[in-house]
Amino acid sequence: MLSRTRIVIVVVLLLALAGGGFAWLRLDPPAATDTLTLYGDVDIREVRPAFNDSGHITRMAVQEGAVVKRGQLLATLDDTRYAAALAQAKAQMESARAVLAKLEAGSRPEEIAAAKATMDALEATYRNDAVNARRAVRLTTTGAGTTQQRDNAQAVYNAARQQYEAARQAWVLAVKGPRVEDIAAARATYQAAVAAVALAQREFDDTRLYAPSDGVVEDRILQPGDMASPSAPVFTIALPNPLWVRAYVPESDLGHVRPGMAAEVSTDSYPGHVYHGWIGYLSPTAEFTPKTVETPALRTALVYQLRVYVCDARGELRLGMPATVRIDFAAKPAKAPPGCVPGDAGH
Repeated sequence: MLSRTRIVIVVVLLLALAGGGFAWLRLDPPAATDTLTLYGDVDIREVRPAFNDSGHITRMAVQEGAVVKRGQLLATLDDTRYAAALAQAKAQMESARAVLAKLEAGSRPEEIAAAKATMDALEATYRNDAVNARRAVRLTTTGAGTTQQRDNAQAVYNAARQQYEAARQAWVLAVKGPRVEDIAAARATYQAAVAAVALAQREFDDTRLYAPSDGVVEDRILQPGDMASPSAPVFTIALPNPLWVRAYVPESDLGHVRPGMAAEVSTDSYPGHVYHGWIGYLSPTAEFTPKTVETPALRTALVYQLRVYVCDARGELRLGMPATVRIDFAAKPAKAPPGCVPGDAGH
């Protein structure tokens, strides 16, 4: 009987303690955590430059792993045809330039003088033939000359007059110089030749492939002797800046994070080393948990993609490397160090 009484007392005490604990939790709940830990992978951008023209590759200037700078020569094509086309276009341009310069300069003084001398000589002949024609007319009238002689003299006079008039017109044209329309046509021809040279130069330049950005060569897709085309990438180049960790925020924690917040990134490859970064992008739309982070319990949970941009001056982070992100809600907004891409880096 006594043991039963003790059992009842113990049960009552336990219930009292449980009720008190529940009331304490209701009145004074534990403080919410001020940090958020996420897991993701290192991500970077890649480019695959290709030639703007077709041809056989003659030289590959860099190997895998090479660090390249923007504008650095990467590869070349066989430029024999393009060099010949460029030389031809330049020769045609020089010819058109010479024609235009000749027309714009007008007639030379020597040409005008020669035209004037020819006109003066034919004028003297024309006037002498006019005198002979009048004399033949008088002789025919008095019977001293024949009709045939008169007609011959008149024909000679008419021919001399026409030759003089042609010479006079030639002298006038020499003084006036080329027509405005001829100069305009020559100028248009020259401009077309200049455009042809620019096109040929561009096609020749397209036989060289240059790095579009600073980066690291990951792969040589083609090799010397391969046929290149605008649709065939030659290299794969990793762009180390911007570099970010792609993670996913559960919907329940979405209200605690915002772009610009400071974040710390760590990896298993470099234990104890912390990379300082900031939230540069937060997706405005929800998505189902990606397979890389989903669990059976969260298979249908909604998450939001988040990117934490990191400056990696020592080049330790690699594409696809697992990383841990720690976000301190109480930390001040982060600022991108010099040399890093700020903000969302054009996501």
